[in-house]
Amino acid sequence: MDGAETVTAPEWTTADLSDAHGVRLRAAAPVFRSYGGAARFAGEISTLRVSEDYRPVLAALAEPGAGRVLVVDGGGSLRRAILGERLLGVAAENGWSGVIVNGAVRDTALTQGIPVGLRALATVPVRGESGAPTERDVPVEFAGVTFTPGELVWADADGIIVGRAEGAT
Repeated sequence: MDGAETVTAPEWTTADLSDAHGVRLRAAAPVFRSYGGAARFAGEISTLRVSEDYRPVLAALAEPGAGRVLVVDGGGSLRRAILGERLLGVAAENGWSGVIVNGAVRDTALTQGIPVGLRALATVPVRGESGAPTERDVPVEFAGVTFTPGELVWADADGIIVGRAEGAT
């Protein structure tokens, strides 16, 4: 049919990866909602621990992403957003595959139009800014799993899984 678009099956799903690689992968608790324009994303983990401060998140996303996923441990705080439309745009410009936030985000009507995956606990309109110390590329633990820099993370409609799976990207 002229002009018809070919639809192909995804290269992976978290369910298929879990079935194929079982105990080598860890599933995060289903506490995250999707707020980004990419419903499915995967990549090598880079981590950041912050306390209600968006500025270290901006600095990290300003670096070349090379298809990585930034995992931000905001301590589960829902008082202040540590990422919004402007920062997710920076992630897109710099080649990040996705961002997972253990905390709140904002500007979600706009983040859904940016082709980067975004998972977070909730939304709040208040911008974060605390200036508290941060940690970069250290293991962070939340949602029942440890996110270790250099490991892989996959996220889709069924959830988030973490670990190593040979042959899966």
